[in-house]
Amino acid sequence: MIFRYLHGSTRVVLARAGVLIAIIALVDWRVDLNISFGFLYLFPVILIGTVLSRWQIVLAALFCTLLSDLFDPFAFTLVNALPQDILVFTSLAGTGLFAYEVMRSRRREAENLQRVEAEAAARREAEEQLEFLIDSSPAAILTMTSNGRILLANAAAHRLFGVAGAELPGKSISRYIPALGCVPSIEQTRQPFRTEMQCRGEREHGDVFLANVFFSTYQTASGPRLAALVVDASEELREREESNLEQLLAGSRILVGAVSHEIRNVCGAIAVIHENLVRSGTLNSNKDFEALGSLVETLNKIACLELKQSTSAEVESVDLAETLDDLRIVLEPYCEEAEIGVHWEIPSEIPPVLADRHRLLQVLLNLTKNSERALENADIRVIDFKVVVGDETVTIRVSDTGPGITSADKLFQPFQKGADSTGLGLYLSRAFVRSFRGDLRHDPACPGCSFVIDLAIAGSHPADRARLGKHATHSAVVAR
Repeated sequence: MIFRYLHGSTRVVLARAGVLIAIIALVDWRVDLNISFGFLYLFPVILIGTVLSRWQIVLAALFCTLLSDLFDPFAFTLVNALPQDILVFTSLAGTGLFAYEVMRSRRREAENLQRVEAEAAARREAEEQLEFLIDSSPAAILTMTSNGRILLANAAAHRLFGVAGAELPGKSISRYIPALGCVPSIEQTRQPFRTEMQCRGEREHGDVFLANVFFSTYQTASGPRLAALVVDASEELREREESNLEQLLAGSRILVGAVSHEIRNVCGAIAVIHENLVRSGTLNSNKDFEALGSLVETLNKIACLELKQSTSAEVESVDLAETLDDLRIVLEPYCEEAEIGVHWEIPSEIPPVLADRHRLLQVLLNLTKNSERALENADIRVIDFKVVVGDETVTIRVSDTGPGITSADKLFQPFQKGADSTGLGLYLSRAFVRSFRGDLRHDPACPGCSFVIDLAIAGSHPADRARLGKHATHSAVVAR
């Protein structure tokens, strides 16, 4: 109850103390009794001790001591008054300082309590946000003991593993992701894991899926723990394999076309020789010679079969900046290991172009791989990428500081002598670029080796605008 009177602003407390001092002094002066009321100054000094500093409290105690000595009913003698004044002053000052320390401790405790409450509220809010984040996450999040027993699992984990309700806690993770059950605990290795892996997962009803697992081990007061984030990568695997199959088929069509072209040339030469022998008449009655003519004619017909490519369905509007970003992600680590500098000169804004993203990326990778081989023995090893935006085309120039190409006459022809493997790299690259109405050419005017890729800007041709507009309309209808 007394703390209620001690609380308030400094002016209010000092006013209360002043009133009490005045009342005590008045009573001590007017009441004619052989009693000193100086001990009553303890109460205003207590009030003063709650709001003033230490030296101010000492001054207030000295002032109250003087008032007590002034209105003391007994006669003043130095021998008796001095010890009494010292005792009164010490009592008042000690009481005031004690009140000061008590109030300061009380304020500190109140501040600490307020800070603890604020931290507790922030912790509760953070826990609520974290719990909401985990529960609403599309990725499966689990925590496990060192022996693989599941402690906590969010809703996405139950959906991923096909477990109804909240039945995952208590089960072994080895049942669903065997590789996680083999991760050594922090007690076994004394080294925490912070890594990822791709492995096989299995659902409750036996279906198998490809899992991308990001996991870490850590130590708690209850023992070692394993936390994991699991994502189903089956769809990515399917898309990657389908894309690889499409690229394989496209490359195979171009390769077979090149082989057929060479076979037609050989068959044409054999046919000319066969006609010359027919005109001479020396082998007209020879059955084997006639059979040879039939075989050559049949082989020529097979080689003349054209494998048409449905490029219209494959060409689309491609964000060239994103494709170049993908190239940087793949290329720069290898160039850093090979001590090859890579310079990029790319505008801040690049319009979308007509291309196939995967094929264009393969073309750029093929050109850079050729540059890496050419720079193996070069003194200065640098690969430059430069993008220039024109009115209807976007040009990508890939240059290096290698020795260059001595003879560019048969540069884009397949099955060249002295080329790596079959010599189809540049042939297929130009065929890919031409399949989406672009072109790949060699620029002999630049020092070193320089290749230029010309790509049409999406929508720059009326047919492209009509096709892209029709595709956008169809997408909008499907979205509805």
